[in-house]
Amino acid sequence: MTVLHSNKATEIVNVDEQGDTAAHPLARRALAALRIAFGITFLWAFLDKTFALGFHTGYDPTGTTLDRFGDAAWIHGGSPTEGFLKFGADGPFNGFYHSIAGAPVTDWLFMLGLLGIGVALILGIGMRVACAAGVAMYLMMFSVVLPPANNPLVDDHILGAISLVVLAALSAGDTWGFGRIWSRSGVVQTNPVLR
Repeated sequence: MTVLHSNKATEIVNVDEQGDTAAHPLARRALAALRIAFGITFLWAFLDKTFALGFHTGYDPTGTTLDRFGDAAWIHGGSPTEGFLKFGADGPFNGFYHSIAGAPVTDWLFMLGLLGIGVALILGIGMRVACAAGVAMYLMMFSVVLPPANNPLVDDHILGAISLVVLAALSAGDTWGFGRIWSRSGVVQTNPVLR
């Protein structure tokens, strides 16, 4: 690490090995908290859909009866994608989404994505791949319901996608995560995209 002195008084600016100004510790912690929170949302969606824990999955179509760990659970043959893609899809891509709703490959890709993204974000490893996959998932979910109900341009999916780009770009896995250790591993050294 190098230390630069500015011409103004005796202000010291830390510069890391790549020459980028190091972020303030509070900013690093805020990014780490945001990363972990996003990881929990992805992992929780995986768990709820897998076991029908009743926080979204497990209600009958009318939304009045809860069947925790019941038929809606993925482990009991329920489809984690069918309801949203078959009944929630609207707009220009609804035909495409209706056609893949509930297909086993769609369910498996979606669930593995939720699990992988969630674990990677919580641990702070593989941030580039996890965030890219998360951005793709958010943008696809955004395209399912075009135009969005509350704002025709920006909704929570777009904000989530932008946030994931920021987390990857600023190496948010290095604080309160295993990002630094992960980045020193041989596989990451030879394949930086896995950082």
